[in-house]
Amino acid sequence: MFSYYLRLALRSMGRTPVITALMVIAIGLGIGASMTMITVLHVMSGDPLPGRSGTIFYPHLDPLPRDEPGDDAADDFTWPDAQALLEHAPAVHQAAMSGGSLLVRPERKDLPPFYADGRYTTPDFFVMFGVPLLEGSAWSAADEAARARVVVLSRSFADKLFGSAPAVGRTVRFGDTDFRVIGIVSDWQPRPMFYTGYSYSMFSGPDGFFLPLHTAVELKSGVNGDTDCWGNANMDAMHTDPACTWLQVWAELDTPAQVAAYGQFLHDYSADQLKAGRFQRPPAKARLDGLMPWLRAKRLVPEDVQLQLWLALGFLAVCLTNIVCLLLAKFLRRRGEISVRRALGARRRDIFLQFCVEAALIGFSGGLLGLGLAQLGLWAVRQRPDSYAHLASMDVPLLLGTLGLAVGASLLAGIVPAWRASGEAPAAQLKAE
Repeated sequence: MFSYYLRLALRSMGRTPVITALMVIAIGLGIGASMTMITVLHVMSGDPLPGRSGTIFYPHLDPLPRDEPGDDAADDFTWPDAQALLEHAPAVHQAAMSGGSLLVRPERKDLPPFYADGRYTTPDFFVMFGVPLLEGSAWSAADEAARARVVVLSRSFADKLFGSAPAVGRTVRFGDTDFRVIGIVSDWQPRPMFYTGYSYSMFSGPDGFFLPLHTAVELKSGVNGDTDCWGNANMDAMHTDPACTWLQVWAELDTPAQVAAYGQFLHDYSADQLKAGRFQRPPAKARLDGLMPWLRAKRLVPEDVQLQLWLALGFLAVCLTNIVCLLLAKFLRRRGEISVRRALGARRRDIFLQFCVEAALIGFSGGLLGLGLAQLGLWAVRQRPDSYAHLASMDVPLLLGTLGLAVGASLLAGIVPAWRASGEAPAAQLKAE
């Protein structure tokens, strides 16, 4: 029966090409504008660790002096506080980290020295976040404690340095220090890159390398991120100075009991530091945030993107209103055909389904046009200087969602015209004919 309705729909669309084209263009424009902004919003506010985000938490302490502006706890950690959490806090896995930018001196003669962005971190980073290792392995806790000169590279970074040759076991020179490559990871890039800690860097490119944090501190490697120091901080020893925050700490906690225990540890640790005279603010500011609530608090989606989304959805609503009017006019013009079919035994439901199929076919055609327009819109977004712009691209679920939205919107617009047309009394129309 569906194939019969489909043939009728194609024949009807062919008889009124102008009205059909107007409806396809209208739905295409509305879907194209809407899906462009929905895709941008999806990129900026999606779950960066599907299946894991519910067990990933970001702790907060407040080592800032009493007269420091701001009432909230610090976002970053000092070296002593990060070490205290890594050594004593009750977590399944924990990692302390910071971004870094290092001068790379390639072995290849045709490749001049260049700066690369990467991550200084502790070993649990890889297992906690599920970073996919393609070759070799990450460093161990013993390597971390020994300040080992080892490095894990991303696939693209390894290809840049060594081409298609095996990279594990080779040597990379950062600054004046040689590091042995022990592992290769995929070009892992959660969207957003939450673990960087800073809104401005959460849509940057993937990290090219990963170094042991203690090794980076021993070498006084440059930090690529915010550093906040106060009082009589020794900037020459910034990495380990208790008056400088520059590290992020993430913890994996699998059960509510573990979350409660970790939160209690933060409170007790803050109270101990306050009693010792190192902290000046009350321990009540110490807290533990889940990954997704923490991201929402960061307000990664700019207000102009939210406004553009609402404008696009409003434009789609206007397009659908026009389609309702066009479908109503189109269907009611076919009173004679409807009356003949009803006189031959077709039920009202059959007429209604026939027109719904036609509306869905128009929506599908408009969806295909909308896909093309959305891709054009996303290309325009990628030309913008915003940090998130290069990520604006559709994945398979969004592609299917575009077609689904187009068909669903057209069906929604076609329900009233189809019901109105299917309710025409056949006798009066046949008598008029």
